[in-house]
Amino acid sequence: MTDLTQSPPRLPQLWKRLDKALLVTGLVLLAVVIFDPTNLLPTFKFTLEALWEAAPFLLFAILATAYVQATGAETLLSRAFEGREMQMIFVAALVGGISPFCSCQVIPFIAASLAVGVPLSAVMAFWLASPLMDPAMFFVTAGELGMDFAIAKTVAAVGIGLLGGLGVKLLGGTALFADPLKAFDKPSCCATSGLRGKPNWSFWRDMDRIATFKSSFLKNLLFLGKWMLVAYALESVMLSYLPANVIASVMGGEGLKPILIGAVVGAPAYLNGFAAVPLMSGLISQGMAEGAAMSFMIAGGISCIPAAVAVWALVKPRVFAAYIGFALIGAVLAGVIWSAF
Repeated sequence: MTDLTQSPPRLPQLWKRLDKALLVTGLVLLAVVIFDPTNLLPTFKFTLEALWEAAPFLLFAILATAYVQATGAETLLSRAFEGREMQMIFVAALVGGISPFCSCQVIPFIAASLAVGVPLSAVMAFWLASPLMDPAMFFVTAGELGMDFAIAKTVAAVGIGLLGGLGVKLLGGTALFADPLKAFDKPSCCATSGLRGKPNWSFWRDMDRIATFKSSFLKNLLFLGKWMLVAYALESVMLSYLPANVIASVMGGEGLKPILIGAVVGAPAYLNGFAAVPLMSGLISQGMAEGAAMSFMIAGGISCIPAAVAVWALVKPRVFAAYIGFALIGAVLAGVIWSAF
């Protein structure tokens, strides 16, 4: 017999259960219905057509990510923190710039590495580069903004990692980076067991790895699909109602101003790395400078909540402030260099 005495879920519980991406999409469409109902069908049409055009890039990116996770290629991450400090900085920046591992996923590994004495410079290089690019992000960016932009952002990710790593090494003897870690329990061996061992490139011979591939594929298909739906719906609304002359006057043209604005606005306005790509495409078509788009995506990617929380969880506020500082400086430099070319 059903228990009718149970209390209904509280608002905080309902809020946690809500899918934020679908909620944003619903609110955008609801706003169109209320304020301009005649534009609802064109908005739907634009969103679905954009999703269809991006589908090949999305599917390839999702398959690549699933393959990496099924093979256990994340075990290669441990090699970034071996050898001399300068070698670790360069390898960590490179691995961070091309790896598919999110910042939160590697917190246990980073915590263990710091606990056993891995230099903060190498960890900073990885932390700065990691949120900016991965295989899925590369193909989505290439599909929307062009291969040149995707390659440039990858190079910028590695470059900013080197900037932060070498900066920490240079200032390592100062008060800024003295005793940088918060108090935390040294992780047990099992905390990093997922990042040990050797990858199995022929994953289809192992039923468990096949299950991992399927799970990763479905999870990323749902994740990317939802956020790209949000992005294209927002892009459609933006193209319909945001005057091109406003974008061109604020973030268009040449010089340092639009790049600085992109970097400063990128941090608080960044929703999601994948959602940002079509939004930047729409803004560029409205007159936004490409250098500003680059600085926006760099600054926003590094300072977004998942990436920032990973750093905040382990280091003291002054080191976290340095992390944000390196991000802003790197974003501006990336925007300037991209504008020059």
